[in-house]
Amino acid sequence: MKSTMKLPKQENKPRYYAVIDTNVIVSAMLKWQSLPGNILTLVFEGVVVPVFNDAIIREYRAVLNRPKFNLTKTIIDDFVGNIEEVGISIEAETLDVVFTDPKDKIFYEITMEHRKSDETYLVTGNIKHFPAQCFVVTPREMLEIILG
Repeated sequence: MKSTMKLPKQENKPRYYAVIDTNVIVSAMLKWQSLPGNILTLVFEGVVVPVFNDAIIREYRAVLNRPKFNLTKTIIDDFVGNIEEVGISIEAETLDVVFTDPKDKIFYEITMEHRKSDETYLVTGNIKHFPAQCFVVTPREMLEIILG
């Protein structure tokens, strides 16, 4: 799981807060040498701080456990456990926003809640599933924000 991207050299790396959609997690797990994999590398290097709640963690586990992904329980437990260890768990208010897929709503609600205290991004491979906002970004856009 080694990344080839070059980070700016800084003593005190800035920290970016991000709610990471499940599709980014799955893409990273299936192909670590990818844009989603680079996002997760930055998570484990402490540059990106994942923000989540219990429902998001449950979704990560449920989706990663699908037989088609062929991931072992140990790999899933280690990966999700590491996300929980380096991230921030919060609860959010329910927002009056309608989503085509109701499972997407919690990612937006957690993002909006954390944005009350810190700039926070929602990183997704499915931009069109969310309201058009400058903080709803693709993995490529998140990397551009971080790497300048």
